[in-house]
Amino acid sequence: MQYMLLCYADEKGWGELGEEGQAAIMDDYAAWGQAIVKSGHYRASAKLGPTSASTSLREQNGKRITTDGPFAETREQLGGFHLIECKDLDEALAIAGRIPTLRVGGTVEVRPVERSSET
Repeated sequence: MQYMLLCYADEKGWGELGEEGQAAIMDDYAAWGQAIVKSGHYRASAKLGPTSASTSLREQNGKRITTDGPFAETREQLGGFHLIECKDLDEALAIAGRIPTLRVGGTVEVRPVERSSET
């Protein structure tokens, strides 16, 4: 079963860590990433750009509307994702529980990936 680990963090808080604090977290991410590759759980991952670089697309009254940034103002923003393969939710939660985002006040959402009958 595949699980998407969605990592949310406060962009402002990330900036307040400073270069040394950010480097330490990224070193921890690298070690975590190497561990899930070695264990065979890794499928894909990516760090996302800042919300200031995003565009939201919606449809309203039959017309497409684009706006800068995320749809809702929240304290936490989606900063990246990891796609993993696990035997069950418990294993996915154990892997997610080691993500460095949690140590800086972030949130990791663990969501099963549903496969369509076409794939």
